Amino acid sequence: MASAPSSNDTDSGVGLHLPDTTRELVKILVAGPFGVGKTTLIDSVSEIRPLHTEEHLTEASVSVDDLAGVRDKTTTTVAIDFGRISLDAGIVLYLFGTPGQERFRSLWADIAHGALGALVLVDTRRIDDSFDVLGLVEESGLPYAVALNTFPDARSYTADQLRGSLDLEPGTPMVVCDARDTNSSIDALLSLVQHLIAGHAEGAGPQYGDPVTW
Repeated sequence: MASAPSSNDTDSGVGLHLPDTTRELVKILVAGPFGVGKTTLIDSVSEIRPLHTEEHLTEASVSVDDLAGVRDKTTTTVAIDFGRISLDAGIVLYLFGTPGQERFRSLWADIAHGALGALVLVDTRRIDDSFDVLGLVEESGLPYAVALNTFPDARSYTADQLRGSLDLEPGTPMVVCDARDTNSSIDALLSLVQHLIAGHAEGAGPQYGDPVTW
């Protein structure tokens, strides 16, 4: 498990240094389409002050960024978000949030290099928007888990309906997550970590880049 970071911790720099019990440093991608909640999730769980590379949306971006379903969004990640969280057993996750727009697709290979897995956030109001990101993750050979970020106006679907719509393999974890809630976001990350550990035990091992060893 992990301890929830407090605002005092992140504001004062407490936790900036790695715990003495650290055994493994693991790079994790937090991926998903534009406006799905990646920045919010990293903010919720990071034990250090998160790093953001956000810019305000402008009229010039309207023609290239699809704002359907996210009309209230005023900023966008243009490179990465970065945060860190320490889990039990000495595992420290470095969280890299990826840009959600198609125009930043060329950055994917560089951001994904060295990652052991990905947590893919999905907005069930805009399931089709998730397909490109899921395709990128699968093409990269990264093990991943899906976190369904909850929104108040989202329709209800059964787990089978959602797995079918997303064309998930039977062994791919899928959990419900509220990216604004620390414990819910940690649970989503733990589902991915458990999936990675299970895959490692089965000898699957990491598939992409030059990742940190277990």
